[in-house]
Amino acid sequence: MNRRTFLNWLGLGWLVSVSPTIIALIVANTQDSSAANQKAPESLEFPEIVFYVSPQGNDAWTGKQPAIQAGDGAFATITRARDAIRELKQQQGGIKQPVTVFLRGGTYFLPEPLSLTTEDSGTKDFLITYKAYEQEKPIISGGRMIKNWQIATLNDQTVWTTNLAEVKTKQWSFHQLWVNGDRAQRCRYPKTGYLKVDRAPDVTPNTPWQEGQTRFKFRPGDLQPWQEVEEGEAIIITRWVESRLPIKEIDQASQIISFDHPSIYRIDPGDSDSSAAGIYYLENIGEFLTDPGEWYLERKSGQVYYIPLPGEEISQAEIIAPVLSKLVDLSGERQAEQFVEYLWFENITFAHGEWYYSQGDRRSLGQAAVKGLTGAIYAERVRFCTWKQCAIAHISNYGIDFADVCLNNKILECQFFDLGAGAIKIANYGNHQIIGCHIYNGGLIFHAAVAIWIGSAANNLVAHNHIHHFHYSGISVGWTWGSADNPTENNLIEFNHIHDLGKLADSDLPLLNDNGGIYTLGVQPGTKIRSNLIHDIQAYNFGGWGIYLDEGSSQIIVENNTVYRTRTGGFHLHQGRDNIVRNNIFAFGELSQLERTLKENSLEDKEYKSFTLENNIIYWHQGDLLAGKWADGHYVFNRNLYWYDSDRPIRFGGLSWQEWQRRGRDAHSIIADPMFVAPERGDFRLKPNSPALKIGFQATNFVGV
Repeated sequence: MNRRTFLNWLGLGWLVSVSPTIIALIVANTQDSSAANQKAPESLEFPEIVFYVSPQGNDAWTGKQPAIQAGDGAFATITRARDAIRELKQQQGGIKQPVTVFLRGGTYFLPEPLSLTTEDSGTKDFLITYKAYEQEKPIISGGRMIKNWQIATLNDQTVWTTNLAEVKTKQWSFHQLWVNGDRAQRCRYPKTGYLKVDRAPDVTPNTPWQEGQTRFKFRPGDLQPWQEVEEGEAIIITRWVESRLPIKEIDQASQIISFDHPSIYRIDPGDSDSSAAGIYYLENIGEFLTDPGEWYLERKSGQVYYIPLPGEEISQAEIIAPVLSKLVDLSGERQAEQFVEYLWFENITFAHGEWYYSQGDRRSLGQAAVKGLTGAIYAERVRFCTWKQCAIAHISNYGIDFADVCLNNKILECQFFDLGAGAIKIANYGNHQIIGCHIYNGGLIFHAAVAIWIGSAANNLVAHNHIHHFHYSGISVGWTWGSADNPTENNLIEFNHIHDLGKLADSDLPLLNDNGGIYTLGVQPGTKIRSNLIHDIQAYNFGGWGIYLDEGSSQIIVENNTVYRTRTGGFHLHQGRDNIVRNNIFAFGELSQLERTLKENSLEDKEYKSFTLENNIIYWHQGDLLAGKWADGHYVFNRNLYWYDSDRPIRFGGLSWQEWQRRGRDAHSIIADPMFVAPERGDFRLKPNSPALKIGFQATNFVGV
């Protein structure tokens, strides 16, 4: 009896589409944590301790009842429940039983981040759990309700407005607003798309690309003589980053817009065909407020304005602005080398946070928007903690930030959406598991952010996640440029569905360059990118690859992936070696299908092999097969199937099929229609008599991905 038949017989047919790695982990984790998660029966000496928290509760109560009974009931704050556990530990001399804190439904507005330190840890045998009560929906919020709205007129529009004294006195500012649970649009110009930089007068032919500028010239008619321009920001996009610069002045006579801070990188003319082309848009100038769903904050007066959507009522609207940058701070003891550990969070929503630059900050987050940008849930020296079926949403920064010395944590079946940046950051160490999450609508403020970013970390599993609608990349692994030794190794990226990157909607235009569905950097022995479904990846000028092994990416296995509808190709390797690319489908690249580039004047040895490409299907109907540099021959192609759905002959980097094979490449490969079921609809299943079977191609089952 084969695996499929056996699992169906057991009623577990859904496991057919789950990788053996995940199944092994499920079994191992069940065995390892069953004692920690199983509640002790009441007859035991140390039964489970339960506390309740409710927005209608009272911190003077015992927290022992889910509802009010005889003048007692739930706590009002999560902080009080945390302190009750601390008191329990002091009374018992440590934790002697599992503890669960049930959160009743409603919104918990935090006056400060919820701080969890080493004294708030559970143990391997006795977890401390924070979870939703029954099917209720608790929200931990770092925001504040804005009230006392009045009806007024601005720009000939009916608006709601109120005054915030703390904004006027510079004690508070914000760049996000949510109305009835949805993000309102900070007023902008143009309404969609972008404008192109004319030129930067301070840039010379000798200006390094890493050197930013504090002004540029705009094209005639692009910018108007608006009032109060110092309230606004210019968002300048070049290469793979955005710079968010407060506007100092817009001079109509010289057609110069200037700023107090320099851009991250050099500002080049917007009509360039390179990745350095400068494009931009503006936000938060009063005259921009013209359409329903938009808002404007005038900081000097503290006045906030909002144009309501049809059907919204001023007396019933719930309007929230963010206050806190961190919602939860989990920090161990650095000097004592102690961890926050064995905490479990389940079915909780974390929302309404905002990190933004301080007034004197240089506006530079760099690639992937990771330099200095923290998470709404911040973790340092944290291990053996789990987030299950939680939601992290309505924030400006990353969702969960494993900032330093974090390991063996799990993020399971969580949702991350409406994100100003990305979902998850892992700086170093590793052994984390990110499984079954839905991550979407990100990079809304910091466009260069990545859905899942793994820096110098090892042994991480990223599997069965659904990632879509970001401006930049989906998953990024590695943070070392070139061939230097680094700790990144043995990361497994598998069975993820990654799509619609580069722009947030079909009507949008791409903003950034040099991106990929899955992006890597540096030498990574043991890292595998396998069985992922990747499609619809776009870029502004340069990039938009499905799988992008960038500078120095080496010793990586790329196998069993299906990649289609990309801008520049399904696969790109830039300056790496000893990679294996096998049994993938690369289809429908717009400009090319495969790309290989080398650093100028690189001193690679004569015997190195950048990658082996074997048992793949490459299928396309426009663009070139190969882009980049192929003359040196430091690669191996064999047992591949090529099909160009066109009347034109296939060219292999300028060579015919016969010339290509005479150079020792693709000796056992074929040119033939692979006989996909319906490739134009994204159905790349093979018909029974497909010639791809002759090259040893093995189909991947993406059901359930």
